[in-house]
Amino acid sequence: MTTGAVTTDDPERFFNPLQPGYVEDPWPHFAEMRAHDPVHLTLMNQWLLFTYEDVSRLLRDPSLSVSDENIEIMDEKRLAIFLEASGGELQQSTSMLNADPPDHTRLRRLVSKAFTPSSIEALRPRVQELVDGILDSMEERGGGDVVAELAFPLPFDVISEMLGMPEADKDLIAEWSGAIVKTLDPIISQEEIQAAVDGDRKMNAHVDDVVAWKRANPADDLLTALIAAEEDGDRLSPRELRDQVNLLFVAGHETTVNLIGTGIYEMLRHPEQLAMLRDDPTLDVNAVDELLRYVSPVQMSRRITLHDIDFGGKTIPRGMFVLAGLASANRDPAKWGPTANDLDIRRTGTAQHLSFGSGAHYCLGSSLARLEAQVAIGSFVRRFPHARVVGEPRWNGRINLRGLEGLDVAVD
Repeated sequence: MTTGAVTTDDPERFFNPLQPGYVEDPWPHFAEMRAHDPVHLTLMNQWLLFTYEDVSRLLRDPSLSVSDENIEIMDEKRLAIFLEASGGELQQSTSMLNADPPDHTRLRRLVSKAFTPSSIEALRPRVQELVDGILDSMEERGGGDVVAELAFPLPFDVISEMLGMPEADKDLIAEWSGAIVKTLDPIISQEEIQAAVDGDRKMNAHVDDVVAWKRANPADDLLTALIAAEEDGDRLSPRELRDQVNLLFVAGHETTVNLIGTGIYEMLRHPEQLAMLRDDPTLDVNAVDELLRYVSPVQMSRRITLHDIDFGGKTIPRGMFVLAGLASANRDPAKWGPTANDLDIRRTGTAQHLSFGSGAHYCLGSSLARLEAQVAIGSFVRRFPHARVVGEPRWNGRINLRGLEGLDVAVD
């Protein structure tokens, strides 16, 4: 690996997610970058694309990689901290998120059988039952924390039931998961890296124990199916199995928490949109896609170049880490017009957002996330049409998986 020189077109304009107010409102910064340096080499020696056209093209390009093993030019300081925290040896996850074809194709085929549209739709009554129980409790108490009581437990309970996981300490898993996903941020401290490495070890040990238990107690569930999964004589290895379960728990869960929690917050901030959704359940599907566009639960995705590639008159060399600015693309006026920064649950074509990525790595769990959000957000606004935020929302402080850590509401 080598370290390339970092330059920007304008030294006064560089991507800076650490500037005050960024986490609460990153959109003005994205607009500035789109206008002045939409193909940007960051101070962390990573390229970042900001326009819808460039981001969409990057995500769909089958000649690019998602495997960190192909990075040739990177932030050497970040690598050194990871190596120190992990005891001198880094082992890349074998999850679909980090695999190129043919491994990605094989893994996705084995896992995708549980995520067909019909399989996911069959979960709707159970999701509704879980949501109703949570909202009953909030109504009895006159309010509560939307994130802690609804946005977090709902996707956790659904994926746990799908997998057939035994009862576990949600708080511990949330702590490990929250530490792990910080590694997806373009900027991370030494302390956060150490916490992520520790969380990864503990999560791996937990999942290994669960898999061993499931082998001894098979049932009609996703984890048993993954253990037994075979196609053309192929099976998931023990490590692959563990890493796919980790992916379902960590990446899928964290993003859906952000969609539900931040989505409800935005509906409460836009009472005219809330009223439309409350009065017209047929808008649930389009409303969730518009919220996916508007809040972008995953702000960035990544690719690694396997050859030199041109964007916006600039050449990104081989072996570079390139970030696709999903959130910026989702608010790009060149795609969405002059109302790009408006929440409009009746917007035409909103499903063309890039929050689930695009191309071969389009999110496998997109149907499940949409279903959970449709039920949770639709049910909340109809049960509590006059709900109001109490105090200030608490943001999770993450640059990539941006969302709320807490949102207290009154529903009386």
